[in-house]
Amino acid sequence: MRSECEETRSRPVSFIRSTLLPAAIVLLFGLALFVVSARLWLPGDMMAPAPAG
Repeated sequence: MRSECEETRSRPVSFIRSTLLPAAIVLLFGLALFVVSARLWLPGDMMAPAPAG
């Protein structure tokens, strides 16, 4: 059996795994989606790749 001290130590870890980690993943995905879709608002000449030479 777990002692009471071990249980209280595992509560913050379970909170991070169940709440903060999924929220961080969703926020990171949203940020990446925003950055990728920001190309839609750029002027046409800035959307093209940089010239090689």
